[in-house]
Amino acid sequence: MNLRALNGMPPWAWSFLAAVLVLILTYGISGQGDGQTITLALTVAPYLVLVGLGQMLVMTAGPGNIDVSVAKVFSLGGLLSIAVAESTGSWLLGLGAACGVGLCMASISVIAILLVRIPPIVATLATSLIASAISLTLAQGFQGSAHPDLRAFLNWSPLGVPAFAVVVAAFTLAVSWILARTVWGAQLLAFGQARRAAQFAGIRATRILVVVYLVSGILAALAGALRASFSAPNVELGNDYLLDSIAVVVIGGTLMSGGRAVPLGVWGGALFFILLDGLLNLIGWSYAGQNILKGFLVLTVLFLANGAPLIAPSAASATRKQPLSPETEPDEAPHE
Repeated sequence: MNLRALNGMPPWAWSFLAAVLVLILTYGISGQGDGQTITLALTVAPYLVLVGLGQMLVMTAGPGNIDVSVAKVFSLGGLLSIAVAESTGSWLLGLGAACGVGLCMASISVIAILLVRIPPIVATLATSLIASAISLTLAQGFQGSAHPDLRAFLNWSPLGVPAFAVVVAAFTLAVSWILARTVWGAQLLAFGQARRAAQFAGIRATRILVVVYLVSGILAALAGALRASFSAPNVELGNDYLLDSIAVVVIGGTLMSGGRAVPLGVWGGALFFILLDGLLNLIGWSYAGQNILKGFLVLTVLFLANGAPLIAPSAASATRKQPLSPETEPDEAPHE
């Protein structure tokens, strides 16, 4: 079955439709129909969206590309950001430190993938273990707290709409524009659709993979820093973000086989999962049961989307608009 062809709906629409259905069920069970549930979902979802956007870029690069280090990098970013902000008095330096450590962790993955030729899932798992070890070291005797100005912004919801959600929504639109309107975006989509053909067209595999993994690491650490400022830092802060970051990307319409990225769908997937968590908690489902259901949903979406076309019309048109120079020597594929 082709999800795109079914009823003519775009891939991202299904995640939003699922979120609306869960919201209706929540209102029906709780008996409350105010906007508090939506505001809460919009407050929590942006952190997952940031991690999901990085994961989306990695998965768009083609089969086998995935970043399983995001959960531990998320926790490390949170701990380091609070520690630096506490010692310097500047939350900006704290966020900068988080981005820096995310870049460092992602660089380890990139070196392992491109130079040592380790499969991405193994390379990022090793990075995850390194990030976890650093987090455990930082957490010993840790007593830092978030900067009040940053926490106030993250909790600010004028007219019931969290300001941070608006910022992340604008960032999502920027990512969509980059993928649809820039040469690099067209190259990423083409590379994910057909790696060898893209390389013969002059697209450098090394450049594509370096950028997507570095961006994923930075976004995971930054999201962790912001979430730690919103709630509290700890070594287990990012544990839920590994499965969820993959799930929201897949449910949002991005192909795991690569070549199609749907940034707007990441928002729909994040809202769906946040609302679903609230509904399952409302009816008393266990944490293990919730993860089983999430895994089942991901498998269902993959099964239904099995026949989806790998070349999205937008990606193909973007590639035609930005012809690639055949004079560039293609790199050898980092892994087959």
